[in-house]
Amino acid sequence: MSEVEDTIKRICNHKGVTGCMVFNNQGIIIRTSLEQRLTIHYAALVTQLVHNAKSTVKKLDETDDLTFIRLRTGKNEILIAPDRDYILVVIQNPTF
Repeated sequence: MSEVEDTIKRICNHKGVTGCMVFNNQGIIIRTSLEQRLTIHYAALVTQLVHNAKSTVKKLDETDDLTFIRLRTGKNEILIAPDRDYILVVIQNPTF
């Protein structure tokens, strides 16, 4: 578990990263570097996005799986790495 903690800490301390979250596929928060209210908001929306994206990928090709989502907005870049049991979300400033 220490290795996982070290990896999350290293990601969160990377230049330009403003937040880092880990939650399970039901949106239950495991780790976060953001305030609780904002994390709950991200968890609900990202979980729904991941489920819809996984479903879309399977409909396009049932032998394929979703491995990564990258969203860029005017303010942030949101990196989403869904796994079998967990979802990692990193929010970063896109200008770095």
